[in-house]
Amino acid sequence: MSQFDVVIIGAGPSGAIAGALLNKKGYRVCVLEKQVFPRFVIGESLLPHCMEFIAEAGMLEAVNAGAADGFQFKNGAAFSWGDRYTTIDFTDKFSPGPGTTFQVMRGRFDHILISEAQKQGVEVRFEHSVNGIEFEEDAAVLSVTDTQGMPYQIRTQFVLDASGYGRVLAKLLDLEQPSFLPERMAYFTHIDDNVTDPVFDRNKILICTHPDLRDVWFWFIPFSNNRTSIGVVGLPECLNNHGAEGAEAILQKFVSEVPMLRRILVNAQWHNDVPFRTLRNYSANVKSLYGKRFALLGNASEFLDPVFSSGVTIAMHSAKLATDVLHRQFSGETVNWQQDFADKLQIGINTFKTYVNGWYSTAFQDVIYAEKINPEIRRMISSILAGYAWDETNPYVINSERRLAVLAEICGQAKIC
Repeated sequence: MSQFDVVIIGAGPSGAIAGALLNKKGYRVCVLEKQVFPRFVIGESLLPHCMEFIAEAGMLEAVNAGAADGFQFKNGAAFSWGDRYTTIDFTDKFSPGPGTTFQVMRGRFDHILISEAQKQGVEVRFEHSVNGIEFEEDAAVLSVTDTQGMPYQIRTQFVLDASGYGRVLAKLLDLEQPSFLPERMAYFTHIDDNVTDPVFDRNKILICTHPDLRDVWFWFIPFSNNRTSIGVVGLPECLNNHGAEGAEAILQKFVSEVPMLRRILVNAQWHNDVPFRTLRNYSANVKSLYGKRFALLGNASEFLDPVFSSGVTIAMHSAKLATDVLHRQFSGETVNWQQDFADKLQIGINTFKTYVNGWYSTAFQDVIYAEKINPEIRRMISSILAGYAWDETNPYVINSERRLAVLAEICGQAKIC
């Protein structure tokens, strides 16, 4: 039976970061990944806060090198609704920390991170699937299937579940529970955008609100190689009842109804080697983020919504929190996983949750699309959209629901806030 200090399920961003951080502290770490990398996945627009974890894990040089092969420099976000267009500059923000990052093709990005973890000494086993877990007094025992379909077991002191949408431990331990968010869906693909419009800023993710259906929105994430990830998000009953059938037809129909997208995509090539895809019922939640010998990271625990690209940031932040607590525990300290991990992680999740809810209620949209926002408030909002949702010195992190409600009311009445 193999033995490791920590086994990590999943080789995505949270698994790679967690593996590298633990390896740096001298622990024997094994990452089990059921797929072969690189593989296609969305969530392609990083937030600047991610760069802090990438740097701490010793991967920044490798990620920066990716800029020469498709990664797009990113310094903010742009929003469009009808004839309104506004931008948020992540370098002009309230919280300290990096103000720029990248928009990445996740297959390549994730492969870079886990490859760097391997170079540092983390053992990674691709095409190995976790099928069961048992807890003993002094260890956890994982039942695993290897690349040939042969079963074996791994004994470990602790398990970190970074399996993303696979949600391995949540399913095995019956931890899943319904999300509070409605079951939205997305239709998406990659296109060759061929954008020449001078108004378009390739250094920013573009988020568009449908001109009439304000709970339908679009992502437009450009890469540096003329490719762009584009998708539409909405309730199934809305997207599927407007006279189009199939992912391609539905996506193109809704895109054609958005003035800015219609204008900048006049020369776009929609067909290439990336198919049109559908993702449904992606929001998720769990009963608990941790147990005696395990913790859930990133999307394996809770996933909100893609509108503010918070998924990878929450994943990396959870990896940092969990590995810090685990190191203290292994060092003989008495730790409190609820206070030191779950509660701390929930600060940022709750912050993002406020603004996700505010987006769909249109309260936050009213703020974003206001004709003028107080510069200091804009910097505070910029920090949150840049990923610094755990900065408790930011008034729009603490008491976020109340402050957003007041701000939205002012913006909705005067269009100036």
